[in-house]
Amino acid sequence: MSGKNATQRLKRKVYEKELRKLQEQLCYLQDWIKASGERVIVVLEGRDAAGKGGTIKAITERVSPRVFRVVALPAPSDREKSQMYLQRYVERFPAGGEIVIFDRSWYNRAGVEYVMGFCKPKEHKRFLELCPLVEKFVTDGGIRLIKIWLEVSQEEQDKRFEARIEDPLRQWKLSPMDVESYNRWYDYSRARDIMFEYTDTDHAPWHIIHSDDKKRARLNAIAHILSQIPYEKVDRTKVKLPKRSDKKKYDDRASIADRRLAAERY
Repeated sequence: MSGKNATQRLKRKVYEKELRKLQEQLCYLQDWIKASGERVIVVLEGRDAAGKGGTIKAITERVSPRVFRVVALPAPSDREKSQMYLQRYVERFPAGGEIVIFDRSWYNRAGVEYVMGFCKPKEHKRFLELCPLVEKFVTDGGIRLIKIWLEVSQEEQDKRFEARIEDPLRQWKLSPMDVESYNRWYDYSRARDIMFEYTDTDHAPWHIIHSDDKKRARLNAIAHILSQIPYEKVDRTKVKLPKRSDKKKYDDRASIADRRLAAERY
């Protein structure tokens, strides 16, 4: 980051106000995606503790999960390991009227798998060479592909890892793999730069968002996604609630009066 963004954190009131505006636009985007039958993939990548989860939550918390689908795949099964590498990702690509957000993606092969030695060097090289061709096939097929890299600094990652260690609500986020990746910061930096060199293409470019300030990063990510799709506000017929019918009137409160109630502790 440069300028004021490097030191001045965005105030919560400003963040919430701007987030509300952007989430409203995401709702308009959702209507347009459904009406147009467009297909969109958002790839969200970055180091551990870069803020991917919080960014995805900000994108999806006000829209329908039927339109905005989040894909966060676990480690591959034995069966999936025997398949073509990209196969389990491709089968989760969007149908018409869907936006699929990959919380980590096929780029695992260019990052964690390469750095941690989970793939062979020739498999890594083959992925880097073939990935742009596959993505060209995807975009030529009419799918919009948006690739975002969240870039966190060493100092900020330190703070976030320490917070995870101390906070019981965040400890689940810290795995042995995270600790090992923390120890290989510069290996990940080199892997990131090799990945960009091969896969930052005109048809599927990478865009970097600095994420030391989580609030700014979330707003910038949503604004970027919105800027990449030529959506328009779709006219909706205003819903008018009908008058409730009194026919077959039923005392639905009394009918449950003797049922077991959970203790009202709050």
